[in-house]
Amino acid sequence: MKSYKVVIWNLSVNRSAKKPTHVVRWSVDGEPFNDSYKTRPLADRFRAKLLRAADKGEPFDTVTGLPDSLRGGKASLSLLGLALKYIDARWTEASAKQRDSMTDALATVLPTMVKQARGRPSRTDLRRALRSYILPPPRREQERPEEIVAAAKWFEKASLPVAELQEITRVHELLDALTRKLDGKPAATQTYRRRRAVVFNVLEHAVELEMLPSNPLSRVRRKRGKRPVQEVDRRVVVNPRQARELLAAVTYVGGYERASGRRLRAFFGCLYYAAMRPGEALGLRLSDCTLPERGWGRIELTETRPTAGKAWTDSGEAHDRRGLKQRASGEVRIVPIPPPLVRMLQEHIKEFGTASDGRLFASERGNVVAASSYSRVWKHARALAFPLQQVSSVLAARPYDLRHAGVSQWLNSGVPAPEVAARAGHSVDVLLKIYAKCIDGQEQEMNDRILRGLGEGDETTE
Repeated sequence: MKSYKVVIWNLSVNRSAKKPTHVVRWSVDGEPFNDSYKTRPLADRFRAKLLRAADKGEPFDTVTGLPDSLRGGKASLSLLGLALKYIDARWTEASAKQRDSMTDALATVLPTMVKQARGRPSRTDLRRALRSYILPPPRREQERPEEIVAAAKWFEKASLPVAELQEITRVHELLDALTRKLDGKPAATQTYRRRRAVVFNVLEHAVELEMLPSNPLSRVRRKRGKRPVQEVDRRVVVNPRQARELLAAVTYVGGYERASGRRLRAFFGCLYYAAMRPGEALGLRLSDCTLPERGWGRIELTETRPTAGKAWTDSGEAHDRRGLKQRASGEVRIVPIPPPLVRMLQEHIKEFGTASDGRLFASERGNVVAASSYSRVWKHARALAFPLQQVSSVLAARPYDLRHAGVSQWLNSGVPAPEVAARAGHSVDVLLKIYAKCIDGQEQEMNDRILRGLGEGDETTE
């Protein structure tokens, strides 16, 4: 929509930022607009362009606030346009889970950063349009349903200009959106932090492109509580006997013909005896393993196959293919493995062989094992191995709890924390925070050491 009703005010100075900026303010059909510049000459130059366009009788757009002669430049870029630029710049190098996180955060906040335009589509259609068609580069050219076409057209017109975030009220609106779930209820602190990090990086990109003088989110501080330490609940940790019983029970799942359980016994064994993450075990290849006839073997982990979803991977498969978590590309983690796991892997290879690409664990069709498949087998194995009261408990409720049990067993066996951290793929600091409640059996030893330090080593206590 166009209007000739334009008012252009004198320059003002915004002193609330760390470095004062010069603000050009004007209105189109009563709707206020502004744009900020680092220096007064730049602001003067832009204001002069607005005045010149108004003098020439050019119509001004009521969505962007700009005349036809200035539309298409960076000053007119909408928040939707900025989001697309950011995703285009980051998509190739981002992991599948990062892509999922980016589109989730932007699909949450962008629908709130719009003008009060008529014909607003439903929240469901807007989110689907953003997540599945507008934001992901590979899906932008796909054929769109009628409701998605309508939502996309509405969004292109209604998305606010980037410069609107110079207004502190707009920044508060943006943060409010980040703190809420789709149903309007408060989001978890971890969800808020993840989404805020994405939006912060998008706005940093705008600063790099000189669309904003500074990151608007840096001007607002909100307390969301301390980031919770994800400590392992010691109730989920099985002892060595329980772990052996679970691994034996796995072999009975699916019967002899289907062998769905036997096919995964060594997979679950890797999670317990080598404290591997499920994605790391799914990416394990025969060439990564040293399996001697006797004694300890070892595994050289080089990649992981985390579940991410077909929409976010380059291959179109449900599992991404990445390097090890929090490690540089190509970095290897060496994990010595005990004889029980060596035997499991040898038996697995003898019965099932490997996939065409050398992976040890594959479905009957040779694909990467789906999380739903190994979780289903695990559920049945727990029902076979545990008494009824334990089946309904949190004890080893998830396959990932085998990793927690493995790391806890190493720590409680007296293996030094740096060595455990190296084998498990953690930093020592994170390791001790996560497994603080699972380090058991050392209280009396520590008490005895303190008594000896006090010179009371021979004193007995009642």
